[in-house]
Parts: sequence; structure tokens; C-alpha cells
Amino acid sequence: MRNFKVKMAYNGAMYHGFQRQNNALAVQQVVEEALETLIGEKITINGCSRTDAGVHARDFCFSFMTDNSITCNGLVLGLNNLLPDDIAILSCEEADSDFHARFCCKGKEYEYVIHNSRIKNPFYKDTAYRYWYPIDEKKLDKAAQDFVGEHDFKAFCSADCDKEITVRTIHYFHVRREGDMVYFNVSGDGFLYNMVRIMVGTLLYINEGKIGENDIPMLLKSMDRTKAGVTVPPEGLYLNKVYYGNETDEKD
Repeated sequence: MRNFKVKMAYNGAMYHGFQRQNNALAVQQVVEEALETLIGEKITINGCSRTDAGVHARDFCFSFMTDNSITCNGLVLGLNNLLPDDIAILSCEEADSDFHARFCCKGKEYEYVIHNSRIKNPFYKDTAYRYWYPIDEKKLDKAAQDFVGEHDFKAFCSADCDKEITVRTIHYFHVRREGDMVYFNVSGDGFLYNMVRIMVGTLLYINEGKIGENDIPMLLKSMDRTKAGVTVPPEGLYLNKVYYGNETDEKD
């Protein structure tokens, strides 16, 4: 059997996340149906992450096994010809037989994008969260450093989170501005359900003075979801990078 490692990007606005659903359209279903058309067999792909409804991906990895003789170039060109315009195959390579896109993943980087303006921009619909209150990105970048390191993030996951172990390691968390756009970039060895969106929501509460700028350590120790900030909407969130080596340790 040949094992393929494939990278893709997608705009998640029209999808109920990556993972196949019984009653809603998901990215996995669309890709698997395109694969079946291309190579003539039913394929189940293994994704690196589930991603929620409305969340996007710039660098999403999936793997699958097949005996088909198709080349990587043929796979990339063929899938891109069959897939809708909001899903793109970026690259393909043959991997070792034991490679699995989810279980071999060492870490991920997410980016949350905010359009910080009182005036809406129709071109950011479904691809950024519009937040009108002026953001002090330097203050939030400083506050975000309290997330870095190994912590129990129970206070920063949804009540629907089914993980018994809620300890995760954050490698870096940076906040920067480019004009009216503010970017929150966070890298870690793993993330709980809604964790990034709650961390960003907590930083926005700090921006508004609803939470103190030095209170993140206290929130982490509390392990109480009700003490942290809101869960910001999904449209601003991007799975930005997926790591399979030691690339996660630092970012300048």
C-alpha cells in the first residue's frame, strides 16, 4: 500500500468543520468524494485536525493509503480540477507506511484575524471578525505571554470538551497590527475545544478592561471557564501551520 501525505487549504465558511457529519456538509466528505471520482475507490482520509464549523485552514495535512498507481502530480492536478474553489490541494508526497496526519502531528499554529474598525468591509465577510473597540495590540501581546509554557487550560476550553487531560504547552503567542487588521498567532503542542477562540476572547476582555492585564495566571489556576473571556466567532480563526518536526519551539 502507498501512503500519501497531502497538504490543502480551505475557506471553511460553507462547511460544518473538517470531520464528516451525518447531517451537514464537511470538508472531509467533499475531498473523499473527489478522491473516489479521481481514483475509482472509496477512500477515508485522516485529517490533522477537526476544525469547527466556519473555521479556515491555510496549511491542513491529511493522509490516506491506496494501491492506486496515480502520481503525486496527478493527484494534485486531478483533485484541484474536481474540488470547489474554496478548497485547494497545495502539495502531495509519499510518506512512510506508519505516517498518520493526526497521530504524527507534533504541534500546530493558529492565527486569529480581527478587522479592528467601526466600518465594516464586505470583503472580510466570513474571513475575519470585525471588532470595533480600539485594540491596544502592544498591551495584548504582553498579556499573551502569560499563556506561554505548560499549563492546565481547563478554564480555556468549552464545556463540551471531552478531554480528561487539559494540560497543554504553548510555544509562543504574539499579537501584531497591520493597519486595521490585528493578528493573534499562537503555537502549541495541542489545543482543546475552542481553546484559541477563548484565549483571544480573554485578551479582548483585557483590552476592554473587563479582566486585568495581569490576571491570566490567576485564570489558569482557577480552572473555571466562567472566569475567562468570551468565545470569539469562528470566522476569524485559521489553522495556519501543522508541524511534524521540531519547528514549533520559537518564532521571532
